[in-house]
Amino acid sequence: MPVVGVLALQGSFNEHIAALRRLGVKGVEIRKPEQLLNVASLIIPGGESTTMAKLADLHNLFPALREFVRMGKPVWGTCAGLIFLANKATGQKTGGQELVGGLDCTVHRNFFGSQLQSFEAELSIPELVSTEGGPETFRGVFIRAPAILEVGSDVQVLAHCPVSSNSSLHSDSSGEGKEEEGSESKVIVAVRQGNLLATAFHPELTSDNRWHSYFLKMAGDVEEASTSTAADIVDSDSRFEKPKIDLPIFL
Repeated sequence: MPVVGVLALQGSFNEHIAALRRLGVKGVEIRKPEQLLNVASLIIPGGESTTMAKLADLHNLFPALREFVRMGKPVWGTCAGLIFLANKATGQKTGGQELVGGLDCTVHRNFFGSQLQSFEAELSIPELVSTEGGPETFRGVFIRAPAILEVGSDVQVLAHCPVSSNSSLHSDSSGEGKEEEGSESKVIVAVRQGNLLATAFHPELTSDNRWHSYFLKMAGDVEEASTSTAADIVDSDSRFEKPKIDLPIFL
């Protein structure tokens, strides 16, 4: 049975563990760097990103988290977790915060406004439907949510969130990061880049387990690819015979 680590410094880590349990998977709380050695994949939950960053720094977790990502292990960040994984974040508090990085994108912290402007929205999720089935949309829960302003060429966009042109939700009046579509604009709220998955909303706060199922399959694919690569290297080495050396015979 696979074991998934869930960063448990602050935020909705219990909800992620409960969602994994519904799928028959064990989730374990991660608070110390050495605990990352016992898991093959990791979820960074939603919460207050600056508080989580301070606690991660206090426990000296950032070097271990960066190494976990660098090694190609599957990591999923939700809301604050998305901010953690981004290479760049804007709209931060004075002094900013430390990031794990690895995800080639720019995130706007609190793009949708304050806690009072939290909302739910139906999101089109064609990639998720193709792998997990179910309804054509997913009910996204956005709580002081970020949004993704820019993505690199290797980043796959999985979901947008519509933002009405006359809406006061978005905090960036310049319109940066919004894609126009008729009378509505939209922002990126879910992406994947290789071993990294990120959502600006909270799937763990719903009864729809498809995002967790998608991450588990993604983690399985990454592990299988890694195992196949290692096997190919061993097989490649076996094709080369050691040279035979004829030693002189001394009588």
